[in-house]
Amino acid sequence: MPTENEISGTPKRRPKQSPTSIGNHKLKPSTLMLGYGFDPALSEGSLKPPVFLTSTFVFDSAADGKRFFEGVTGKRPGGAEGLIYSRFNGPNQEILEDRLAVWEGADDALAFSSGMSAIATLLLTFVQPGDVVVHSGPLYAATETLIAKILGRFGVSYLDFPSGASREEIDAVIANAKAKGRVALIYLESPANPTNQLVDVEAVTAARNAAFPEAERPPIAIDNTFLGPLWAHPLKQGADISVYSLTKYAGGHSDLVAGGLVGRQGLIDQIRMMRNTIGTICDPNTAWMLLRSLETLELRMERAGLNAERVCAFLRDHPKVESVGYLGFLEEGSRQADIYKRHCTGAGSTFSLYLKGGEKEAFAFLDSLKIAHLAVSLGGTETLASAPAAMTHLSVPDERKQALGITDNLVRISIGVEDPDDLIADFDNALRSV
Repeated sequence: MPTENEISGTPKRRPKQSPTSIGNHKLKPSTLMLGYGFDPALSEGSLKPPVFLTSTFVFDSAADGKRFFEGVTGKRPGGAEGLIYSRFNGPNQEILEDRLAVWEGADDALAFSSGMSAIATLLLTFVQPGDVVVHSGPLYAATETLIAKILGRFGVSYLDFPSGASREEIDAVIANAKAKGRVALIYLESPANPTNQLVDVEAVTAARNAAFPEAERPPIAIDNTFLGPLWAHPLKQGADISVYSLTKYAGGHSDLVAGGLVGRQGLIDQIRMMRNTIGTICDPNTAWMLLRSLETLELRMERAGLNAERVCAFLRDHPKVESVGYLGFLEEGSRQADIYKRHCTGAGSTFSLYLKGGEKEAFAFLDSLKIAHLAVSLGGTETLASAPAAMTHLSVPDERKQALGITDNLVRISIGVEDPDDLIADFDNALRSV
């Protein structure tokens, strides 16, 4: 009788490994996004990965099923050796995770159903009742709410330091946090949303390492959405985990919601166990869409970055503009400029615009835009503008918003890939109504 392989017509084989170098030449991430982690021979020769719309996967034998579950439940190190169930893993998600890790040279990556599900799963992995979270400020409002209000209900407290804090200021906050309880996690966001202030990751790493013995050091996680993965690689400055809203630049077309974590293997494995339990993995169709978008990530980010440079040069000298929080305009010799030189390879395409006036002037500007869309989010192909104090950060207490520079005259702008002269004409026209 014919064997199963003979009936299918295709011998069973392991995936062919994707090359990451040619001789001594190391391939760039932009090249690897076109095929890394996918073997067409395993999908009927398809050039692109198909969407694997299935809830579960068939085992070749009961022994395989047992071995795969030993890995996914942690009874055996190394994780699942094969596909089990779509709450745990799937071909689209695994290819996506392989490619996400490439950008920062990370050990591994995980994909999630949203940026906030990635952050929530991260926090639930490492934080226990009575613990203290140290974080930079400001954070994205939902992240602040999760740490301060949701985790606060379970006895978790926090202490924060301003985004541009010095080593001495960070040392003091960590010392105070240690006096309150076990410091479970140091969580950063750089640039901060929506002020665009940079965090000195190297100073945070040095402060953490000086304050804790190696075996007791809390992980450092950083939201790298505004500049990553093209313009900032915080793992090189000592961070352990980079956090992404993949909705933004990675997705880049404002048509999906997803999140990602990349970082050290031991930490990623712990987070994977939590994700397996609570089911925050992204779905296969979203993973497939992200694979498509990653192929043009560098092209889109480079164009948006060049556009932002042109637009900000126009806005900086406009008489109705108080200031422009753009990383390309940092004062030479300032602490922020020093951090930028050490940490960043580009100024990004999202910035804070402070208009002369208050909410009335900000709303008049936003309501007069013709090309830029009045919407929250960032990193898409289209230009977006919003009023953080009245929208994304509305839930933040007024006194904290003032302390963090989230004022009523602040407009957050994410520049897209339109023609820069058209965008300048749009902003010029909108400023006439202010």
